[in-house]
Amino acid sequence: MKSESSPSVFDRLAAGEHVHILAPDYRREVHGEIARCRHLCFLVNSTDPADAARIGELEDELLGPRAEGTFLTPPFQIDCACRVKLGRNVFANHGLTVMSVGGIVVEDGVMMGPEVALLTVNHDPHDIRVIMTGAIRLCKNAWIGARATILPGVTVGEGAIVASGAVVSKDVPPHTVVGGVPAKVIKEIPQ
Repeated sequence: MKSESSPSVFDRLAAGEHVHILAPDYRREVHGEIARCRHLCFLVNSTDPADAARIGELEDELLGPRAEGTFLTPPFQIDCACRVKLGRNVFANHGLTVMSVGGIVVEDGVMMGPEVALLTVNHDPHDIRVIMTGAIRLCKNAWIGARATILPGVTVGEGAIVASGAVVSKDVPPHTVVGGVPAKVIKEIPQ
């Protein structure tokens, strides 16, 4: 049993520790959160889109009270919503996939196209049951194009644009456009 003073698995991962997915504390803490989120995502995704009030209630239960103007378009999948922080006026189109055990911060005004993937988890190549994480940060007014994938540890700078289909494995400078696999800077956005 975890003592009151010992850090949570989420805290240990955030501090850079690698954790075995079969460890009892991982199974208890992380799998418990995943089960909670899967259930709530199922409820959101199966609610009539015309019932915006019910979807809003369920999203608040999943993520905590949403900031003003923030909207996630169902269907979506979020595995560890307790590790996601959303700013104001954030928009995500349908098909969002969020693997957030490593932590995700989405700042004000970020927009995400259909089928964006935010992935904070990777596996040790010597033991695939050991995970390591890297937090993702999408800075203010970033725009993530359809089917883009943001990998662990990446920060997308303020006002940056990630082209559709890009796989982003390194930080994106503010006010630039990146694209490709792996994503590279295509151009700067004039201020």
